[in-house]
Amino acid sequence: MGLPHVLALPFPAQGHVIPLMELCYCLVDHGCKVTFVNTEVNHKRVIAALSAESTVHQVDLVSVPDGVEAEEDRNDLARLTEAILNTMPRCLEDLIEKSNETADPMTCMLVDKGMGWALEVGRKKGLRSAAFYPASAQMAATLLSLPELISRGVIDADGTPVPEHETFQLGPGMPSINAAHLMWNVKGDGRSEEIVFNYFLNSSRVLDVVDFIVCNSFKELEEPTFSYAPKILPIGPLLTGLRPSWAVGHFWPEDAACLSWLDEQPPGSVVYVAFGSFTVLDRSQFQELALGLEATGRPFLLVIRPDLTGDWADAYLDEFKDRVGNRGMMVAWAPQQNVLAHPSVGCFVSHCGWNSTMEGVRNGKLFLCWPYFVDQFLNQSYICDHWKVGLSLTPDENGIVQREQLKSKVEELLGDAEMRARASLLKEKAQRNINPGGASFQNLKRFIDAIKANA
Repeated sequence: MGLPHVLALPFPAQGHVIPLMELCYCLVDHGCKVTFVNTEVNHKRVIAALSAESTVHQVDLVSVPDGVEAEEDRNDLARLTEAILNTMPRCLEDLIEKSNETADPMTCMLVDKGMGWALEVGRKKGLRSAAFYPASAQMAATLLSLPELISRGVIDADGTPVPEHETFQLGPGMPSINAAHLMWNVKGDGRSEEIVFNYFLNSSRVLDVVDFIVCNSFKELEEPTFSYAPKILPIGPLLTGLRPSWAVGHFWPEDAACLSWLDEQPPGSVVYVAFGSFTVLDRSQFQELALGLEATGRPFLLVIRPDLTGDWADAYLDEFKDRVGNRGMMVAWAPQQNVLAHPSVGCFVSHCGWNSTMEGVRNGKLFLCWPYFVDQFLNQSYICDHWKVGLSLTPDENGIVQREQLKSKVEELLGDAEMRARASLLKEKAQRNINPGGASFQNLKRFIDAIKANA
């Protein structure tokens, strides 16, 4: 029996690359070899973000073109998905064929659910296949249920929400979803929405061939969903990013200086603010955020991604830094798992991406929810209404979260002992799941054993 060799393919976005890389390190821990395939643009970003100490340990980082021209916008999801389908299948076939000429040919494909089309390539080449979903199990179940949602009249055959079913519930005990927040319905023009919807519909249809659909969640976190969709296997929380020097697929270099700053702050005092890789704030909103953090009187750590704001923010930030002094720390990109594990962090102002949500839950943190788009609104519902470990920030009639609201919600959140107790309980449940014998541990072992059996 040869070495299990997994071809891993993420959807080309930061929030998809990181958790799949973390899962791949779990595979490496159990004796697998991994070829991790990024698009050329993202591969360059990952390599550029590596520190001098970073290593990739049995993970071979390779790249393929995505078919998007240099002058085109990769945030145009319709253009990106069209280009991917036209370009990447042949490239993957070439990779698999080349591996067959080596001592360790590929034996399995581990494919992001948003790249489900690639499973057909794997089947054509005789590889076993598994799918990974980096968002919540409920969003995975929603995409698996698209044909049913069409037949129920929740959405039209082109993915358009039916007005009388603006919100829908998949099954008992599951949070409601606003159909307007589904990914293909945020593009703004009918042709783009139809292209993106058909891409995800077709990706979901081919999932019938996979042996496993695994997700970064755990049983108690989304119990009704795992009853509704038993094929989805929770293996989370995935947190290998806490290992020193392991490269986990960041697109921007991490600024570890903030950890030393956190060491100087009192326990539970710091307001940590990070909006992930897609959120963009205009001038008015960014200034309200800054003034709100200043008004709290508390120490804060603010992540200002290079493209979070416009160039105008630089001059404003200089003045802002002078006013807040050492009480505020600002970085371009933070080692978030280490930050959230730090005892000085009291609450997390978050866009509610699923990776951030899982990292906050795993570390028992309280949330102030500031969702930007798509599944982040569902995650806010989980945090505030179902798990009750956070509060939501509500924009005013001009779409702005005002400074006074941020200040008052921080005080309300940090003063809520019952909410802190619930967050601590979720942290304990998360840890039990990944401990030896826990449900996520056993699911991961079952998944890896199946990969090894085919090597």
